Parts: sequence; C-alpha cells; structure tokens
Amino acid sequence: MIRIMIAEDVRILRETLSAVLDLEDDLEVVAQVERGDRIVAAAVAHRPDVALLDIELPGLDGLTGADRLRQELPSCKVVMLSGLARPGYLRRALASGAAGFLLKHAPTHELIDAIRRVIAGERVVDPQLALIALQTAESPLSEREAEVLKAAATGAEADEIAGMLSLSRGTVRNYLSSAVMRLGARNRVDAIRIATDEGWI
Repeated sequence: MIRIMIAEDVRILRETLSAVLDLEDDLEVVAQVERGDRIVAAAVAHRPDVALLDIELPGLDGLTGADRLRQELPSCKVVMLSGLARPGYLRRALASGAAGFLLKHAPTHELIDAIRRVIAGERVVDPQLALIALQTAESPLSEREAEVLKAAATGAEADEIAGMLSLSRGTVRNYLSSAVMRLGARNRVDAIRIATDEGWI
C-alpha cells in the first residue's frame, strides 16, 4: 500500500483528490493539510511514502515545505502540484529534491500513474512544462537576490527584510537594486512582477 499525504489549501480540491486516490487498491491517503507550515509535522506523524504538495500554500510555500520535508523525512517522495505552468517553479522544485511535478488540471489517471512511478524510483514531470522550461532562460537572480525580492513581494519594507534575513538595511537595498537591474525592470514592483511571472520567486 502506498501511503499518501496531500497539502492543498482549497478544501474541495483536497477532499476530492483524497476521495479519488482512496478508490485505488494500492493507494491510501493517510494525511491532509491545508497549510505549508504543517507539512513536516504531519509527515513525521503519519509517515507517508509520497507527499503531494501544492506550490502556493499559506504559512509556508510548497517548495520550501518540500525542502524541509526532504531533510526531516528523506524517504518520502515529493510530487509538486501547480495551477500555473511556470518553468521557474519546475526548476526550483527539482532543485528542492522533488520526484515529480504536475499541473493541477492534469487528468487524474496521470497523477495516479505519477505516484506509482515515483515510488518505483522514476522522476515524473509534465511533458508540456518540461518543454517550456527547456525553452525558457534560467533565473538571472542570485539566491540572495531572489530571497530579498521574495520578501519584498510580501509588502515588507527594507528594515523588516533586513530583520528577517539577518542583513543590514543597506545590504537589502543593494540586493533589491541589483535584482531590478538584472531583470531589466523599471522598479522594485516591476521586478517582483517579472520574477513572479517566471516562477523565479
């Protein structure tokens, strides 16, 4: 029996997905969470073989959740689910150790097949998204620039970002300026839009 955990903030999607997966003889949904900051605790408590994680979750995004899950429960395979075909998301998911990446609107049989394949040791990626990713440039942002820009996207000011990331206010401003220049953006808001649209933050 393949034990599955689902992290999805939209209740009807989470419950429908759980019901569909439970119809399969070899699949069992053992945990459901609606927030990213509950992923690790639920996984440690229920020991799933596979975690289906939505990328955009409240509390903690699914990509960060996947990274923390890999550290706490490395035996659990992660399949990321996204409603948006952003190639940057795919690259970040694979870098975080995800075994699969599918779009939410993929047919149910594809998701079921993906779960079985990742348990068998394969990596499963939506072919359409993989093609888009191959045709799209990688993020020009450094890891720190992306981190600072992501914090700015929440509406945090330079002082708040500095406190969150243990940086000086001046360093935060420098990272924001360099991110704007690297993205060819008009300003910080435009840089956030570009990086978000590409899935780089």
